[in-house]
Amino acid sequence: MEKEEFLKKLEIELKIAKNSEYTLKNYLHFNKLFFDYSKKNPEEAQEEDLKSYIAENLSQKSAISIIMFLAALKFSFSSILGKDLTANIRRPKREKKIPTVLTKKEVSSLFKALNTKKSRLMVSLMYAAGMRVSEVTSLKLNDLDFEDNLGHIRQAKGKKDRVFNIPKFLYSKLKKHYDRQKPLGEVYLFSGKDGKKMSSRNLQKIVKLASKKAQIKKDVHCHTLRHSFATHLLENGTDIRFIQQLLGHSSISTTELYTHISPESIKKIKSPIDTLENE
Repeated sequence: MEKEEFLKKLEIELKIAKNSEYTLKNYLHFNKLFFDYSKKNPEEAQEEDLKSYIAENLSQKSAISIIMFLAALKFSFSSILGKDLTANIRRPKREKKIPTVLTKKEVSSLFKALNTKKSRLMVSLMYAAGMRVSEVTSLKLNDLDFEDNLGHIRQAKGKKDRVFNIPKFLYSKLKKHYDRQKPLGEVYLFSGKDGKKMSSRNLQKIVKLASKKAQIKKDVHCHTLRHSFATHLLENGTDIRFIQQLLGHSSISTTELYTHISPESIKKIKSPIDTLENE
C-alpha cells in the first residue's frame, strides 16, 4: 500500500469515528510528514523510523507536539494495519506552563486597536463568552436566541454542546449584525468570502495585529482571551464550578489551573512576615 492510499483510508477512518475537522487535519498532516521523512510505504515502516523522526524533527518542540504526533500515528497504524508502532515509545510528560493572561486594561486596549466593527464584535464576543476561536467562526445565525438572551455552542471540543449568555454590552450590536446577515441568507453569524465559514487563521491574524497595534508586550493569541475571561471571572468571585460549565471543561482540575494564575488573587495574599509585628 502506497502513502496516498494509506492517507485516504486514514481520512475515511477519522470521519467514521466522527473526529473533529481539527483532528482530521492534524492527523493527516502528521502522517504525511512521517512518510515523507521515512521514504517508506506504510507496511515497511518500523518503530525505529518513528524514533528517528522524533529525534530529528520534534526534540526541540513541546511535549504536547510529540504526544499529538504519536497519537496520530497510533490511530492510523492501528486502524488501517492493525499494529501500533508507538507501543514501546515513551510519551514525555506534559509541561505545566502558566498561560498568558491579559489585564482588563489590556483587553480594552486590544478592542480599541481593532480596525473594523465586525472584528471588534468577533473579538469582544470571544472574550465575553470565553469562546474558542473555532467556536466563534462556527457560530451560526440559528445558534442565537435573542428572546431568551442565550447563545448555543454546538459540538465544541469533546463533542459537547453548551450555552452562553449574550452580554448586555454586546446585545444591540450582535442583533444589528444578525439582522444584516439574515436577509442575505447567510448561515454563519460571521461569514467569510462567498458566505463560507471564516477561517480560524484569519481571526488569529486579526488578534495578533491588534495586540501589536495596542503595544501589548505579551504573546497574544485568540486563546489568550479565553484564559483572560476565566481569570477575570475568578477575580470577580465567580464560583469555579460555574466557570467550568461556561468553559465546557469536562474536569474541574482543568479549570483549577486559573486559581494558580490570577494576579489579582495573588495580590490579596499577605506574606506572614507582614503580620509579625501584630504577634
